[in-house]
Amino acid sequence: MAAEQVVIAVKVSEDIVTARQAGHELGAQLGFTLTDRTMISTAISEIARNITSYAGSGEIRLLVDLREGRRALIVQAEDQGPGIRDIPRALGDGYSTGRGLGLGLPGARRLMDRLTIDSAPGRGTLIEMWKWVPDGA
Repeated sequence: MAAEQVVIAVKVSEDIVTARQAGHELGAQLGFTLTDRTMISTAISEIARNITSYAGSGEIRLLVDLREGRRALIVQAEDQGPGIRDIPRALGDGYSTGRGLGLGLPGARRLMDRLTIDSAPGRGTLIEMWKWVPDGA
């Protein structure tokens, strides 16, 4: 199943707003509730802010595809930054630099149905998170 995707380059803070709005709009097209669209766009804000804060630049990709046999709105955030040295610590509550909304990766993980991280020091980071598309959409 080939998925069409929207790619947003993330280099400056205005790009975070663009990515957030794109996620909100795609969520509306897919029939997500306003609450779910707000959660999706907030999670996008957090991971996009991580790109500008730690990696300098990267991209957010939005697509709809199958995950675990179900349709999902998928958000991928990728950068070639310094990577995450301690992923379990970065996913722990209270691990924050205070640059975002205070949610960071743990908050993004709570807002979405799934979140995975592929990262290592010096190799950049790929975060994939998704929210299940509502039944009947």
